[in-house]
Amino acid sequence: MYKASVIGATGYTGAELVRILSYHPEVELAGITTQSYAGKPFWEVYPHLYKHVEMICEEQDIPGIVSRSDVVFSALPHGHSMEVAIEADRQNKFFIDLGADFRFRDFAVYESWYGITHTARELNEKAVYGLPEIHRREIAQARLIANPGCYPTSIILGLAPLLKKGLIDPDSIISDSKSGVSGAGRALSLNVHYCEVNESIKAYGVTTHRHTPEIEQELGLLAGGEVAVSFTPHLTPMIRGILSTIYAVRSRPFQQKEALSLYEEFYGGEPFVSVLPEGMLPATKTVSGSNRCVIGIVTDDRTNRVIIISAIDNLIKGASGQAVQNMNILLGLPEDTGLAGPGVYP
Repeated sequence: MYKASVIGATGYTGAELVRILSYHPEVELAGITTQSYAGKPFWEVYPHLYKHVEMICEEQDIPGIVSRSDVVFSALPHGHSMEVAIEADRQNKFFIDLGADFRFRDFAVYESWYGITHTARELNEKAVYGLPEIHRREIAQARLIANPGCYPTSIILGLAPLLKKGLIDPDSIISDSKSGVSGAGRALSLNVHYCEVNESIKAYGVTTHRHTPEIEQELGLLAGGEVAVSFTPHLTPMIRGILSTIYAVRSRPFQQKEALSLYEEFYGGEPFVSVLPEGMLPATKTVSGSNRCVIGIVTDDRTNRVIIISAIDNLIKGASGQAVQNMNILLGLPEDTGLAGPGVYP
């Protein structure tokens, strides 16, 4: 059995990591840390795990928890994972960061968008962006994985086949993305207070959302050149899920059947990406609780655009499930170990 620890276990993504790892057949939980609930049983913080996770929340002794782990997950806010990564590297352990600290190939981009000095620049050069459908070979050879953001996962997977084939104008991409409130985390905030979000939908971070350069970096690698994206996120009155509706101008005429065939070939054999047949479109409820990304495609001859609709569970394929998927690759396990099966409905 491999031993895995979760640092920052009592946020929503950390709790989902603990839940998934608790029934992973090849992994034993070695430690869970928190700054708010040290000394409490984990199930007191998350009662749905009563009699499933009996572990006690620990204070954040980084050297100690790394020493007894084969894989260390960090579900800390941005800016707090660098010291953990340094210790994991010193002890030669696998490290998977669910935050943004290692997602950018150029640390200056991170510093500019996040306003934080990067203190692990040498490690940043070793980090691999953990989107398995695009970077599987690099992930398998790495020790430090930068787990992608939730919005970027939905958008990059939605666009990858068309950009790779040069079938869309890379300067024409617009993504209208909607997320459930759990994407804002568990900390108390007026912006996600029930009375503020219920029966309402609102845009936020227009032109300034920190996932924008992450999206552009990865789309640029697929396109073989710089890509500028108009990305507008929205907060919706649901708990979990992301739906991205992506628009792009076709660089040459193609019809829906050709696009669907391209996507089915590109994602053929992928355990967690499903391309819907003509006439079907994704909804967040169809992926809730699963590690799946579901994609639908429509072409519009009138505007010469293609519309891609991509749905994920922001806490699973957008965070914790994808982190476990990356762990499985690192450890040489079947990629769907602990992640197989559909989500929940309704």
